[in-house]
Amino acid sequence: MARHAPIRLAGMIAATVTCAAVATEAAAQDQDPSIVLNEQIQFGDVFAEQTLDVVDSSEQVTVSNSATGNSLAGGVEGGQMTVRSDQTLQGDVRADTTFVLGGDTEGVVSAVTQANGNYLGLSAYDATLTTEATQTVGDVEIVATSTMDQGDERLLGGAYVDTSAIGNTAALGGERSYFDGTVTQSSDANVRASNYAATQYIPAEAEFTAQAVANVVAVTGTSVTGQNMVIDQTSTGGIIDSGVSANAGNAWDLAGRANAGANRAVLTNQGGSVVATTRQNNTSQIQSQAIVTAYDYGSGESYARGVANEVSVGNNDIYVEIDNSQINTGGVAVNAQFAGAQGYDAYVGADAAGNVVTGFACADCAGYMTATNSQTNNGNVSATAQTTTSGANRAVITGTNAVGNAATFYVSRSGD
Repeated sequence: MARHAPIRLAGMIAATVTCAAVATEAAAQDQDPSIVLNEQIQFGDVFAEQTLDVVDSSEQVTVSNSATGNSLAGGVEGGQMTVRSDQTLQGDVRADTTFVLGGDTEGVVSAVTQANGNYLGLSAYDATLTTEATQTVGDVEIVATSTMDQGDERLLGGAYVDTSAIGNTAALGGERSYFDGTVTQSSDANVRASNYAATQYIPAEAEFTAQAVANVVAVTGTSVTGQNMVIDQTSTGGIIDSGVSANAGNAWDLAGRANAGANRAVLTNQGGSVVATTRQNNTSQIQSQAIVTAYDYGSGESYARGVANEVSVGNNDIYVEIDNSQINTGGVAVNAQFAGAQGYDAYVGADAAGNVVTGFACADCAGYMTATNSQTNNGNVSATAQTTTSGANRAVITGTNAVGNAATFYVSRSGD
């Protein structure tokens, strides 16, 4: 595919909004009524790169590294707002973080590396928010990597290192409001997230994670908020891949977690009603792998999860209505591995699924739910785990779960 010259900037890159130049963020607040008309098209590549070369740090090491194709943020308080947004990405997006930590790093290492295609974030407080959003990612690469490969790092304060690559994201949230509208997402991208760490000594909690998802919609309401949403998601890229490799000579509490998915929609509410129509279609290959190794260990955890299509709709009130359709023709392969010489506890888990839907209503009162569900899986689904301990240990707990289609609907009543 023909490319324009790459754009190399650290931080968030927002593509051109109508009547604005280059990078911009559109926001509307405290207007009644408010209308936002947004069109963003990003053709060039977007890169964010960081290298940390630090010796004997006595306090925390904190890293934030993000690359984004198009971004729109808005909010409304005490009124009404309508947002009509069209975001298109036709360039690669990449975020890379490299660690070189010499000597003793005494503080906590905290790092977030994110590669985002299209991002839409809207909030509402004591208001009504109507959204008509379309997000499109072409045949491109969206990649996030984190690398700590010297092999002699001594992370005395522990570490929390997260890597995330997402094609399309739409996030709506607020309090005492009403959310209404349609979100349509399509991704033809390869989406990859990798997190590699080779260390010597970690006498504290250390967690290394990687997440790769083509399309994400999240709608969150609190304090009597209502929702009426239509969500349509399609992933046709070649591969959605997340990988974690967390390794140490001696680790007290070490975890590596990987999560990959094509289409994900999560709607949660604390009051009023939730009415959701969800349509998900995936042809991409889903791969998720977690590898954790330590010669001496206190606790070691390796967990990998992969789901092609996933919907969760929940309301902490009476009424939930779900009309769900999911089709998966892509394969799902999940693998989790742990290897250690001697230590205490090892936990290994792998979960894989083609289509998953969950609906629930009213945790404290008699709820009412209407659910219509159609799930079709034509892809292979596999979950594997390997655990190796060559010396003395206390406990080894492992589990694998693979399912083609899974649906769970429940109403929790007071006293149940």
